[in-house]
Amino acid sequence: MTTSTWAVEPEPYDTADATALRREYYADVAGRYWRRPATTAEVDEGLAGDGVELLTPPTGQFVVGRVAGAPAACGGVLMLDAERAELTRVFIRPAHRGTGGAALLLSVLEDAARELGARRMVLNTRLDLVEARALYTRNGYREIPAYCEGPYMEVWYGKELHGTA
Repeated sequence: MTTSTWAVEPEPYDTADATALRREYYADVAGRYWRRPATTAEVDEGLAGDGVELLTPPTGQFVVGRVAGAPAACGGVLMLDAERAELTRVFIRPAHRGTGGAALLLSVLEDAARELGARRMVLNTRLDLVEARALYTRNGYREIPAYCEGPYMEVWYGKELHGTA
């Protein structure tokens, strides 16, 4: 598959496809952290009150990536202040990793951040999420000092957003 088979578009975070992707994202990152599969109850608890409702303009944006019409990826941007957006909930279903969709997903999310007024994108992740870290550095993100703290935050990245969306 090439990026030409991918389509990434804004989509409400609570559609059936977006919800399924968000559940898979949480199950993936939680399961990797705990080194065991996350239960349905743990996924429910993790998603409860997670602030996803802020991923709508003007405070953010949520997008879904599709391959041949089938949901394959998701991600969001959240405005932290007038000039910074945070990249969040970036997830590509394992069957679609390595097909070029992740770079397209990041590009669409960066455009969405620009449209919301951001001049810089930041994100936090964990050291064990090596695929995500490789994706970010391949796409111009560099390690930055911590801009927030939390139990699952071990490394922070940033990127200047140049040009217009």
